[in-house]
Amino acid sequence: MRSFRRSPRGERLERIKASPNWRDGRFRNVSGEVDPDEPGWFPYTFTLLTIGGKARPSCPIPCVRTDLHSLGRERDCIIWFGHASVFLQLGGVRWLMDPVFTNVFPQRMLLRPFKGTVVYTPDDIPEIDVLLISHCHWDHLDYPSIMGLKNKVKQIICPVGVGQYFEQWGFASDKIRECDWFDKAEISERLTVHVLPSQHFSGRSFTRNSTLWCGFAFITPNKKIYFSGDGGYGEHFKAIGKEFGGFDIALAENGQYDRSWHNIHLLPEETAQAAEDVQAKYVIPAH
Repeated sequence: MRSFRRSPRGERLERIKASPNWRDGRFRNVSGEVDPDEPGWFPYTFTLLTIGGKARPSCPIPCVRTDLHSLGRERDCIIWFGHASVFLQLGGVRWLMDPVFTNVFPQRMLLRPFKGTVVYTPDDIPEIDVLLISHCHWDHLDYPSIMGLKNKVKQIICPVGVGQYFEQWGFASDKIRECDWFDKAEISERLTVHVLPSQHFSGRSFTRNSTLWCGFAFITPNKKIYFSGDGGYGEHFKAIGKEFGGFDIALAENGQYDRSWHNIHLLPEETAQAAEDVQAKYVIPAH
């Protein structure tokens, strides 16, 4: 299937093996091996897909649909589409993070989006200067959504190993920039994006952690924005806050309310604590 990744080879495989975060045949978190808590992870996932997935709001979720094509580039703004999908205009640059506009495989057979939550399509997205992908999980790297945006994307920034998906899907290799933690990409003289650690994992099948995962920091002379990506609570938040001297806004994941996911996702109170740790003036809960 096109949605899966072939085994890496050549330069990409060497880059993976050269990463300081690659140890004993897989990528590792700063704190070492982190997995969903056992034995609760499998029963929780089974319940979510068979019973919990049937829970539905009594009415459509309210949602404001913005005409993105009408937004002038000079206007800095953040628009959250739902889950971890975010449109950002900053410093005259248009960014798109983890875009998902479909009911992603493999969840589509068991779960359906709540009514009112899927209001954008790739046609609603203007030309994108930089597409950012935090990791390869289905709900962050969605093949139909990416292909719908293919002709609108000028550049892609993603963690080590994830670039192979884009090459398989026909993107030019010179558009793809794979980054390790603490790498930075200077987009212009006044705008730099930093690739940062998160406490998570990767994989689209039974093979885990063959690609890296990350968060991002966007730095201009006047504004600093942090995007946490997926991940559990850890000391990396305080380190990031200290490194950048705080942020104007943090887009922080929130909403994993089951203890079985505690190592790899933030509980609500931890979202608030992470926002304090990175010294954010404001926080936008996502995911």
